[in-house]
Amino acid sequence: MEIKSVAVLGAGEMGHGIAQVFAQAGFDVRLMDKYPEALERAKQRIQESLTKLSERGRIKKEEAQIAYARIVFTQSVEQAVSGVQLVIEAVPEKLEIKSAVLKHADKFAPKDAVFASNTSNIRITTLARVTSRAERFVGLHFFNPPVIMKLVEVTPADTTDPSIVDEMVELCKKIGKTPVRLKKDSPGFIVNRINAADMLFFCLVLDKGVAKPEEVDSYIRSQGLPMGPYELLDFVGLDIAHDSLLYLSQELSEDYSKCKTIKELYEKGALGKKSGRGFYDWSSGKPSIPSAKPTDKLTLLDIFAIEINEAVKLIEEGVATPEDIETAVKLGMNRPFGPISVAKSFTSLEVRQKLEELSQKFECKVFYPTRSIREGKLREVIEGRVEGAQKSSQKVYVEKKGKVAKLLINKPPLNTIDSEVLDALEKSLEELSHDKEIRVLLVTGAGDTFSAGAELSQFFRNSVEFSSFARKGERVFRRLSELPFLTVAFVKKYALGGALELALWCDLRLATPESQMGFPEVTLGLIPAWSGTQRLARLIGVSRASELILTGKRISAKQAYEWGLVNALVEDEASVIKFAEELAQKLAPISVMLAKTLLNKGTEAPSDIGLELEAMAAGLLFSTEDLKEGISAFLQKRQPEFRGV
Repeated sequence: MEIKSVAVLGAGEMGHGIAQVFAQAGFDVRLMDKYPEALERAKQRIQESLTKLSERGRIKKEEAQIAYARIVFTQSVEQAVSGVQLVIEAVPEKLEIKSAVLKHADKFAPKDAVFASNTSNIRITTLARVTSRAERFVGLHFFNPPVIMKLVEVTPADTTDPSIVDEMVELCKKIGKTPVRLKKDSPGFIVNRINAADMLFFCLVLDKGVAKPEEVDSYIRSQGLPMGPYELLDFVGLDIAHDSLLYLSQELSEDYSKCKTIKELYEKGALGKKSGRGFYDWSSGKPSIPSAKPTDKLTLLDIFAIEINEAVKLIEEGVATPEDIETAVKLGMNRPFGPISVAKSFTSLEVRQKLEELSQKFECKVFYPTRSIREGKLREVIEGRVEGAQKSSQKVYVEKKGKVAKLLINKPPLNTIDSEVLDALEKSLEELSHDKEIRVLLVTGAGDTFSAGAELSQFFRNSVEFSSFARKGERVFRRLSELPFLTVAFVKKYALGGALELALWCDLRLATPESQMGFPEVTLGLIPAWSGTQRLARLIGVSRASELILTGKRISAKQAYEWGLVNALVEDEASVIKFAEELAQKLAPISVMLAKTLLNKGTEAPSDIGLELEAMAAGLLFSTEDLKEGISAFLQKRQPEFRGV
């Protein structure tokens, strides 16, 4: 079924934003709310949003006008859902309200229409049961503001037809969002499951008198975050926080009901920004936060441990993969890293001890370490190696055809390189080094990009850890020069920073004409740290290496070819494979191995030692069967058949 028209039930903060997203993507939209003032406010907010996008050059003025014209505003559920292919419920986060609206809409919507809920916490299965289409019901959890935030959590009910989930995933991509598909229904899904544990922690900090809101917010801001937890709770609304904790206390753990401070503020009507008062005074439209020194009663490990614990629970329960959890938290909470990448910087023991401490201190079972952490299997579970956990897709994989192998970095969209990719590269290169059949290895990226370089959002605990990361990259990349066969980097689109350093360690570099290369590190306050400062100068000379590294500029593949950085320009991957296959047929493997050693090791030694090594290598080759075969084939004017002996 092709979805062309969408009904959005509820014109509040989320509803009108979702309606705008679909309208901008070319869908006919009906936005329904029973309150006329809500519809008027939605009209105004959508117009203001489209105008801003137009003024900033994000969309053309006429596109904004067309998008607004696609939206029909109505107070009638029947009018909204009649004839549409998709109904999205976005009413307040109250089970009874959502159930009533869904039941009513179910009566008038086409039988084949898909129903979705934008709930942020409630089980999708519970909502699906109030309709007559439980197999066509799915969770589509957008994030606020929907026009800006990319994430949509796509959650099936226990009864949902998998094909409907597939359809919704593709629909999210069509409207410009990044869908994360949950494996099964779970309250809070991914982001709010993790966020709720944080929220409980920060509430108990106040309940126990550990620190004041302004002291904690000051500490969090001192760590580089733009907003502290209490300011954020005020901004989102303490009614939403209260309802979320209440629901999760019924569905996950009664510990979520222990939060007294938020409950007291909620009962007083102090809901944060929307009411003018919450943890702080918002009467001026902005929070009046008392000046305070950062508290020393909390550490980042307190927060990280709690989030890692919840992430591991989701993996153990089969709700989501480590990769999807990382993506969801980064996009949904607007962070540079998620709990999975953070967990890689800590041991099971460190996390377990911190969680046991927090659980005891706050008398809260939610913080108690989950099974995998207690058993010392944190690394295994976040890498998808624990029984019952879903494995992440391969970040690096090898394809082999005859004597040519292809090593691909697979981390879309830009194939950036982080610790996980380095680990996978190291493992793959070790395995390839023992393959006696390979004559040529092509190194490239999956999709249309070689690689945009190192993953800059990766979390590091300190400078020592970052230095170790640099050494690891140097060690892994150098392995390419030590392989006993020819290595060829195929650069397409981008080879920036660490990616270019990877290419530098290959024996040859081929590139498409439109590709770009460069070292942007100095424009970021860094330096090339995976051997770029050393390797580049040896290949193209100090002067040109200085120009490339010290200016941070990018150069075209054509200029890289003229500088000798690229060996040849090629049109496409088919040309590269043909080039590799032709080389694989005519190269003597032992000759290649020894020649590589002389080029990479001999040039680092004094010239007399290098010459001696060269003579010894020639002597070794004189005794090989391949030399005899090469000479015979030359005299007989035929293709040699080298066997590597």
